[in-house]
Amino acid sequence: MKEKILVRQFARYVSLNICGMIGLSCYILADTYFVSKGLGASGLAALNLAIPVYSLVHGCGLMLGMGGATKYSVYVGQKECKNADKSFSNTIYILFVPAVIFVLAGIFLAGRLALLSGADNAVFGMTKTYLQVILLFSPVFMLNDSLLCFVRNDGNPQLAMIGMLTGSLANIVLDYIFIFPLNMGIFGAVLATALAPVISLIVLSKHWFAKQNQFHFQWTKPSLRLIRDILSLGIPSFIAEVASGVVMIVFNLIILRLRGNIGVAAYGVVANLSLVVNSIYTGMAQGIQPILSRLCGCGDEKGIKRILHYAVNTILVLSGCIYLLLLVAGVPIVRIFNSEQNALLQQIALTGLRLYFTAIPFVGFNIMISAYFTSTEKALPAQVISLLRGFFVILPMAFLLSFLFKMTGVWLSYPVTECLTVITAIAFTVKIRYNKRYKS
Repeated sequence: MKEKILVRQFARYVSLNICGMIGLSCYILADTYFVSKGLGASGLAALNLAIPVYSLVHGCGLMLGMGGATKYSVYVGQKECKNADKSFSNTIYILFVPAVIFVLAGIFLAGRLALLSGADNAVFGMTKTYLQVILLFSPVFMLNDSLLCFVRNDGNPQLAMIGMLTGSLANIVLDYIFIFPLNMGIFGAVLATALAPVISLIVLSKHWFAKQNQFHFQWTKPSLRLIRDILSLGIPSFIAEVASGVVMIVFNLIILRLRGNIGVAAYGVVANLSLVVNSIYTGMAQGIQPILSRLCGCGDEKGIKRILHYAVNTILVLSGCIYLLLLVAGVPIVRIFNSEQNALLQQIALTGLRLYFTAIPFVGFNIMISAYFTSTEKALPAQVISLLRGFFVILPMAFLLSFLFKMTGVWLSYPVTECLTVITAIAFTVKIRYNKRYKS
């Protein structure tokens, strides 16, 4: 009976979060499509150069949301309601710090950040505009990311999904209105993206109006120990998001040298499709997180193993389906974002799809196992996995393989990195299980 309950919980949480995360990733896809249609390759390049800063903002929100919500779920599993409330309160305290920093950067440093991202004269103005609006709206982005995690972990994954999907749908509609009928250009695209979390927060407010919430903000003295735990558990999510931005910057610079702005635009197509694929696995990871955290709080090791078994099987099935789809429909998919029908862009992006996405089963496993370590309060392995795939392996591989094999090497650096990280993740898992058997 208990296994049937776990299967239902797994199916419900994972399916709802995958749908929500796919919708959330449509932020970027909608921008990519409408910018490519309205502003061409230059607009697409500017968007791609600005995305890393969005990843930084989003990473901070996820770090606080995942870290705080994980502690919240563990305390709920241990029946410690007061500490559960403190987890939420301290999460809000921490959020205030990066919010101030990002807003100030938006006011005073947007131009310098555009130059640092690699923007040349042709795309500087558009890149600066995109960065400035994202940074000024950063408090809303981070608050939305954090509350989505808490609402989901508070037993309401359906509302979290509705919030994400509603915001994303609004973003798509506003993108079209601002770019085409109103002719607002890149400012219209980024304004649509910035308004999406506002709409999501309005939807999430139902959790409080319906009095469904079990977490409450309390004006208590900040707990340094709790803040440390929240940050420690949330750092893997932060690293994953920030690393994607750093990797994008490095790849942009390498590809600019190899193939110029057309190459960057082609990489933008591949990278943005990668965001959608990653969102599927991230949705699954966020779906199993509250279940694993509650099982960890209750000390149910058998339940944790069952959830991991379901997750691995789901990853294998999804990976096969996704890669097959990309192989079959690669040409029309790339053509959607190639509004100028640039033959070189089409060829570069199509080759990139076929090589880059050989990584997807490894990506799915790494995202899932990192979530497992975080959910069960094993922060160090999760942090190591995130650092390996985000910085310590991918960056050297990008430089080395691009030097040896040019653009082919750029595309292959991603699957090679994820494969090597899987080996490390398996080693951590075996070591932890061995230590448990030895102690018992």
